[in-house]
Amino acid sequence: MKALFRLMALGRAQAGWLLFGLAMSLISTLIAVSLSGAAGAVFAGGILVAAPMALRALGPLRVVSRYAERMVTHNALFRALADLRVWFFRRIAARMAGGLGMARAGDLLARLVGDVEAQDAVYMRVMLPLVGALALLPILAVVLGNLDIWLALAVCVLFVVSAFVLPMMAMRGALAGGTTLAQAMAGVRVATLDAVTGLREVRAFAAEGRMLAATQARESTLLTAQSQALRRVSWAGAAAFLSAQAAILATLLLGRDHGATAIALVFLVMAAFEAVALLPRAGAQAGVAAAAAERVVAMTDSPIPCPDQPKPAPLPASYALRIEAVGFRWQEDRPPVFDGLSLDIPQGAHVALLGPSGIGKSTLAALCLRLESPQIGRITLGGVDIASLAAADLRHQIGWLSQATHLFDDTIRANLLIARPEASDAELWNALERAQIADAVRALPDGIETYLGEGGLRFSGGQGRRLALARILLSPAKILILDEPCAGLDADTERKFLTTLNQTLGDRSSILIAHHLAGVEKLDRIYRLSAGRAVAAAG
Repeated sequence: MKALFRLMALGRAQAGWLLFGLAMSLISTLIAVSLSGAAGAVFAGGILVAAPMALRALGPLRVVSRYAERMVTHNALFRALADLRVWFFRRIAARMAGGLGMARAGDLLARLVGDVEAQDAVYMRVMLPLVGALALLPILAVVLGNLDIWLALAVCVLFVVSAFVLPMMAMRGALAGGTTLAQAMAGVRVATLDAVTGLREVRAFAAEGRMLAATQARESTLLTAQSQALRRVSWAGAAAFLSAQAAILATLLLGRDHGATAIALVFLVMAAFEAVALLPRAGAQAGVAAAAAERVVAMTDSPIPCPDQPKPAPLPASYALRIEAVGFRWQEDRPPVFDGLSLDIPQGAHVALLGPSGIGKSTLAALCLRLESPQIGRITLGGVDIASLAAADLRHQIGWLSQATHLFDDTIRANLLIARPEASDAELWNALERAQIADAVRALPDGIETYLGEGGLRFSGGQGRRLALARILLSPAKILILDEPCAGLDADTERKFLTTLNQTLGDRSSILIAHHLAGVEKLDRIYRLSAGRAVAAAG
């Protein structure tokens, strides 16, 4: 429950809207109960002269109040959930800047979508009717107590059971199964996303049946968890229904000597219990929401790999990069990737770093971008330890073009603006020109407003790589880390791309990470990685 309360506290930015929604819900509930009471009075023969007039006034008012309540409460809820998603994304972005690691995309999506959306039950289905129940309990006690104290006691006890005791029991029961249900739902999403993402390979290896069986197994687990949850909700709902019927029976029996007044009170009791009839079900949903909140918080509370210092140092004027006797390993039980690695990349220098797969070339990029921190030694920018710089400032100075640069399913313009949101159209076209992709973009029917498709699939590998190059050239970065930028390209496309790269770097420093050289690179220094150290191959 701590995680649930923590997520609820995040809604304080929308406290005004949320409280307004609670007030509107309370007004709507009171009008509904008053309308039912007036209808009962008219049905009983108009024991109150004003009852027909009240009925005519409350009818339209009930419609208006219900509409206003829905508008306000949903607006408040959507605002609060939007804030929660932004909070979740920010915390995940700070902890997974270097990638998902061992986390799975499907599970992350399940937490961002399913587990966050589960929180709407707390406000809409628990808090709103609970406020109404707290207001109705003293009203029932006063109105019924004026007629018969034993009647008031019997109805109020049954009301407490229906509105408070049963929801609490349902919530406690759902807490135990809520985690299983949330994990089962995440399992179905993970299995489905895996199958769809790898559909080409699944079809190529005729593995459709196996993937379908795996998804069906996850679905069976989910159905079992849902059945158990539904069984708990059904028992709670049945108990609430019986409590309401017992209260109506008590009103008829204990108020039988009061004639038409008892009939009017039956309508009042029916309306009061109807207002809280779904609270037991809501209690079970609150238990599921609490389990979902635990999953959300568990992912957002993992430690930040390289947190900023309380008072980061200012960026230095120089952008000379030095790697000084760095030692790094990913895990304690694994051999070191670097053991005394030292490199010197002067300002404006173009350096190549060669080596086979697994030697640590991409790890070096992660260290320079401060996605990870070395256990031994340090990395300096302009003589300042990058650990003392703000990560955002450092990443404005160091750009990264990876072997799997991601192109988003958006327009070419939107993809370029990631590097510099304030860039003008002229600057965007200049970057495209320098990457030698401008002519191809102009030839498109929608030009720079063309959508790339998911992962940039509407463009060839070479075109996608040039768009990624245009994006990094648009950035203000003074140092470019080019991590296998030609991976997956044929030899001719690779040479053309590297030739373009030579022409566009200007006075920026560059670190070209590659398995081999194509022979067209313009380099100042070449190093080979071996046994965790850099060995100069040429100068």
